[in-house]
Amino acid sequence: MSWQPNSSVYDSPTSRVLAEESARTFMQRVYAWMTAGLFLTGGVAFAVASSRAAMSIVMPLFFPIVVVELLVVVAFSFLSSKVNGVVAGLMFTVYALLNGLLFSSLFLTYQLGSIASSLFITAGAFGTMSVYGTVTKKDLSGWASFLFMGLVGIILAGIVNIFLQSDLLGFVKSCAAIVVFAGLTAYDTQKLRQFHANSGYSSAASLAITGALMLYLDFVNLFLNILQLMNRRR
Repeated sequence: MSWQPNSSVYDSPTSRVLAEESARTFMQRVYAWMTAGLFLTGGVAFAVASSRAAMSIVMPLFFPIVVVELLVVVAFSFLSSKVNGVVAGLMFTVYALLNGLLFSSLFLTYQLGSIASSLFITAGAFGTMSVYGTVTKKDLSGWASFLFMGLVGIILAGIVNIFLQSDLLGFVKSCAAIVVFAGLTAYDTQKLRQFHANSGYSSAASLAITGALMLYLDFVNLFLNILQLMNRRR
């Protein structure tokens, strides 16, 4: 079944062109915010990992930072449609910064070459799936139940493996997670374009930042699981 946004702006060829241009501009904003967030996260992580003094401050606060990060995400989820672009941008920036503090620990666990190669692979996989979600005429909404069940399974496997510490289970979980988050990248890309169309092609900055957070999370989780598969520890 072909996917088409539900919007009256597609009633004429001229309107279709204008609608497509609006969607292209919207997605450019989404990717710009997502990229800025990733650079902020990576820059903070590298800067903190490069400083013993900074690491000595961040590591004891690891779990409090996780709690604050979760609170920011929950707040963002509930308030994103109610706040202006400045507030949404600030919340997204805070989240990316907190992630950078947490990800500084990766530089203590994995080789720099492993991190770099995993990042390169992630960028390629993410880009490919996001392009697919943009150009495909297939309705990807049917993937939702599969992706949701896969996500639940990954979470449960991760919890179980905290106690089992099984390399095999960790390997299977990482493989499954890569498939799920690659699928989510394509699904969310198409979903965002449809969301934009259903909003009447809104140019609200908060809408683009909400989309940026969705794709940012897909990218980060894809990267973390690819990195775990590389598994070249110091």
